[in-house]
Amino acid sequence: MKQLRGFKYRFYPTSAQRLDLAQMFGCIRYVYNWALSLRTNSYYQDNVPLSYTDTSNALTKLKKDPEKPWLKAVSSVPLQQELRHLNTAFKNFYAGRSKYPRFKKKSNRQSAHYAPNAFKWNDGKLTLAKMSQPLKIRWSRYFTGEPKSVTISKDPSNRYFVSFLVEEELDTWSQGSDQIGIDLGIKDVVVTSNGFASGNPKHYQKYQTRLKTLQRRLAKKKKGSNNRYKARLKVAKLHAKIADCRKDFLHKLSTKLVSENQAIYTETLAVKNMMANHKLAKAISDCGWSEFLRQLEYKAKWHDRKIGAIDRWFSSSKRCNPCGHILDKLPLEIREWTCPSCNSLNLRDKNAALNILAVGQTVFACGLSSGGDESKTHLAILG
Repeated sequence: MKQLRGFKYRFYPTSAQRLDLAQMFGCIRYVYNWALSLRTNSYYQDNVPLSYTDTSNALTKLKKDPEKPWLKAVSSVPLQQELRHLNTAFKNFYAGRSKYPRFKKKSNRQSAHYAPNAFKWNDGKLTLAKMSQPLKIRWSRYFTGEPKSVTISKDPSNRYFVSFLVEEELDTWSQGSDQIGIDLGIKDVVVTSNGFASGNPKHYQKYQTRLKTLQRRLAKKKKGSNNRYKARLKVAKLHAKIADCRKDFLHKLSTKLVSENQAIYTETLAVKNMMANHKLAKAISDCGWSEFLRQLEYKAKWHDRKIGAIDRWFSSSKRCNPCGHILDKLPLEIREWTCPSCNSLNLRDKNAALNILAVGQTVFACGLSSGGDESKTHLAILG
């Protein structure tokens, strides 16, 4: 089965390429902020909503402004793509999927999206529009096929990355019959119904002391000074290290679970609401539950596995798996408890995973799934 996949690599630009990319990122940032301001003012002042076509026509006129000749010095394709990204951001806002679009900052992540007509791909060498030399890419793995699009990005720690969107044939994984339920937690990021506990590396906590020191030094630097720039860079590099460690752990964990099991049943968590608890917010964000579930979903779709998410209000932790008795209260600090009905000893996380597995299997067997995608089914369980 062919599937669109993204391949991300780090590359090391030359001095001339750094200047070209800096100019490109600056133009993209300017066009995005200009179009966002244009659409906002048009709606709130003139009560006239603007579309992508309106901003595209306005950009054509803007590039003819004699005071802005630098807009013509870069490729027009990434500029048009940025207007499309802004239009998508507005669609997500109107649909209630995201907040109102915000202005872009120079210190945040920068990116440029290139369509096939804005780059050359020849014998494994990538040359962007307006550049004469190919990029020096560090190939950690290879792909087959022609790139359908290319995204150049620069993170706050001044690392450059290139992402290829490629359609290629996926390796076929053997089909099995194993099914598991997984419970997400803080002590262990994942506990499965078969007894596997992933542990929690706590990457943020590991570097928290060092991060506090660097942030305190940054706060004392004079704004706009070179020393402040160096201090900000150190903080950004440490944040990038924490994020990379967390993502590496989650990728290995999700790949292991998807490769070993044909069906995986999970709980539905309102992570955003749970982050309102300031005592647990830092620990929850360090686990990366949302990213983990996202990885499970697309990897299951790639390899013909099934993902089932049970109803959010199903009491998986307080329900005794052997007899079905439900406790009135179960504080978070209690990690194991004895059922007052059948006297069985239940480990909190494993018991929850067993309940999730049982509910998922029951609903799938009865054919009461409510999702349209066969790779992911949302199961509504009452009581």
